[in-house]
Amino acid sequence: MIAAVVTLVVFFILVITGFALFTAWTAQRIDAALPPPGKFIDIDGSQIHYVEKGSGPPILMIPGLGAQLRHLTHSMVDILAKDFRVIAIDRPGAGNSTRAPGLSASLEAQADIVAKLIQKLDLDRPLLVGHSMGGAISLSVALDHPELVRGLVLIAPFTQVEHEPPEVLKPLMIRSPFLRHAVAWTFATPLAIINKDATLAALFAPEEPVSDFATKGGALLGLRPQSFVAASEDIVALEQHFESFAAMVARYPTLSLPTWIIYGRGDRILDYKKHGELTASQIPEARLELVDGGHMLPLTMPELASDIVRQTMANT
Repeated sequence: MIAAVVTLVVFFILVITGFALFTAWTAQRIDAALPPPGKFIDIDGSQIHYVEKGSGPPILMIPGLGAQLRHLTHSMVDILAKDFRVIAIDRPGAGNSTRAPGLSASLEAQADIVAKLIQKLDLDRPLLVGHSMGGAISLSVALDHPELVRGLVLIAPFTQVEHEPPEVLKPLMIRSPFLRHAVAWTFATPLAIINKDATLAALFAPEEPVSDFATKGGALLGLRPQSFVAASEDIVALEQHFESFAAMVARYPTLSLPTWIIYGRGDRILDYKKHGELTASQIPEARLELVDGGHMLPLTMPELASDIVRQTMANT
């Protein structure tokens, strides 16, 4: 009996060790294949990675939960850089950015980082373009620092309180920091590889995933353990700071900046009626554009989204 237990324990340790080695090997290969394409700036101990292209009036682009700037540089940045100075960032902990030790993952903390980045890069009242959770951060910046912002374009934004995450994001809801890191360095990467088709289908539906999403779109970066940890911290922080987010939502009627919200009627991640139509009705200057698409509109409809950014800039 004891020998069987020992054998089982040894087998379990070998399996866990194998997962950890596979995860480390995978992360190393991804980092080598997808080196940071931009520059870094220190904001209160966080190393924020950003890409800057073009010249003219500034546009600052903020990606969503579990995403990074390659989602935006894939197409929208190049389109808009023909006429504007475009900066796309990796949020703290996401992509190639780091989160300073002890820094909160709350929307307010991330918005504070964005506000300080605007000042450090000497951006003259940029238009904020936020996708998904990047939309919530854009709204937070606009509410707390309206003097720094020209206007808002929110693409499939997360804007209203949710009591539980979308189904595809539920594996990220790990409240224990120890367990979060343990999962990140063992099961998260192999499970993400196994479930990649289902995950992509949920993210892009009813549209098809873009063909080069893994490389040019940077999706491979999400397989690294640090990406899992950061995304988990982000989603847990939404729960932990539930009341402050609800208070932020209550302030939407005070926004006086030009705001354009774009939503896909077929979005499987967020409800366009709740996060699009309701929010547009709460913001006095908001316009709403509904399209026949899903959640990943910056990748699937970059020309349309870029045209709306241009129109918003023209009205600021």
